[in-house]
Amino acid sequence: MAFPYLEAVVGFMIFMYFIETYLDLRQHTALKRPHLPKPLEGVVSQDKFEKSRAYSVDKSRFHFVHAAVTIIGDSAILLLRALPLLWQKSEVVVANLGLDPHNEIIHTLVFLAAVTLWSQLIDLPFSLYSTFVIEARHGFNKQTICLFLRDMVVGLGLSVLLGPPIVAAIIIIVQKGGPYLAIYLWAFMLILSLVMMSLYPILIAPLFNKFTPLPEGELRSKIENLASSLKFPLKKLFVIDGSTRSTHSNAYMYGFYKNKRIVIYDTLIQQCKNEEEVVAVIGHELGHWKLNHTMYSFVAMQMGVIFSGSYTITIWWLYSCSEFKRSL
Repeated sequence: MAFPYLEAVVGFMIFMYFIETYLDLRQHTALKRPHLPKPLEGVVSQDKFEKSRAYSVDKSRFHFVHAAVTIIGDSAILLLRALPLLWQKSEVVVANLGLDPHNEIIHTLVFLAAVTLWSQLIDLPFSLYSTFVIEARHGFNKQTICLFLRDMVVGLGLSVLLGPPIVAAIIIIVQKGGPYLAIYLWAFMLILSLVMMSLYPILIAPLFNKFTPLPEGELRSKIENLASSLKFPLKKLFVIDGSTRSTHSNAYMYGFYKNKRIVIYDTLIQQCKNEEEVVAVIGHELGHWKLNHTMYSFVAMQMGVIFSGSYTITIWWLYSCSEFKRSL
């Protein structure tokens, strides 16, 4: 009797869901405590604490619903063999389009297009509720429905543009990888992640937000002096129009080697009482760089991929245990 790999995977998914839900419930209970924690007394006002607590509790409740719907949907799709059925139907679509149904790349692209559209439709109500109900209720949302839909269309457009060559490369590696498949896939994904980390802030992020150089002035001078004191190779300093979508504030840095850049949300500048507070936030981000936190996380993630052999296991399971008709 063959080992029930599919049922085992679904069982593991459900087990992890219950573990994560238990931890989320503990956090939810902590969020509902009405009293300001002692370390924050005199630092955060009771009014701000109440607003923060209400927002966190709302997000936590929404997360429970979203997570439950997700695990039910994912389990049903796997147990009902919906993916293998969609794989077969996509082959029919390829043939009806007058293309070669035996072409693995074309077949896979049609299959993934259907999966992507289905995922977008399922997740759309949750995204709308999160943005236009929860975020709006607490005064954070500034996004219009037109801008929301524009972002979604641009995201899908990028998937159409970037997805096919990436998928084609992965399929070719799978077809020709042989016993070193996992290593080849890891190397490809490593290179791809480095390329995307370089190109995203320059080519993709500007499609969603406007980046403008931080004007000359005291704030810019203080940030440059802080970067210089840490020997951070700052090349450019931008302000992003985050206020077009939300009142949330943030700052981040990107770039490799000696070509570092810092991006500050305009909401951060607007909400901070003075320039020192803005510099303090930048200092927090620079601390991650100084202590190599990002590099450690990236290396740990890559090492985990290598030793787990997750790519090989996933591909083998999909083709051998989920009734996909086309084999490697």
